[in-house]
Amino acid sequence: MSFPARHVPPAATADIDALLAELVARWHEVDPAHVEDGLRGRICDLHRFNFLLWHEEDIARSPDVTDARIAAVKRAIDRYNQARNDAIEKLDDWLIGELAARGIAASSSAPAATETPGAAIDRLSILELRRYHMREQVERADATPEHRAKAAEKLVVLDAQRDHLVGALDRLLGEIFSGQRPLRVFRQMKMYNDPTLNPYLYAAPKAA
Repeated sequence: MSFPARHVPPAATADIDALLAELVARWHEVDPAHVEDGLRGRICDLHRFNFLLWHEEDIARSPDVTDARIAAVKRAIDRYNQARNDAIEKLDDWLIGELAARGIAASSSAPAATETPGAAIDRLSILELRRYHMREQVERADATPEHRAKAAEKLVVLDAQRDHLVGALDRLLGEIFSGQRPLRVFRQMKMYNDPTLNPYLYAAPKAA
């Protein structure tokens, strides 16, 4: 689909997915960090928190870790999950700012999508993590042929899901930047980390 220059989305979805896949591979070799800014920087921030979350979740399920370690992991998961949700909103806020800068606004009667581009990119980020780790299972030298075959079957499904999501996100960005759909953000309003909203925090005894 071609658009006038003003209505071209700021990034191609295939390029976004390629960036996510490249970062997953790189971050398994070096500490997860990035130097990108702008929209790519917001995407990298979100992807980094998903990467960190994924590996903390792996630790949490290990039968060999101590209760103290599990408690520390749980706190890290809460922090990363809050940061992940904030990163989704910051990504969408960047896109909203770009739409305003280009003077693009959908009509008040235009239907919004059920999720924002930020939420879709979050799903794509998790999908790339899942594909990377499923591919590891396909290539495991210490696994049985049956295990590797089952993992290969699952990888085919994950590949199809990735292709479907890339296409859907591409259409969504095209519709938003052509003014056919609004970008309407519903804030997550996470409560569990807020000491004024979580009853286990605000009802806790105050230190003397």
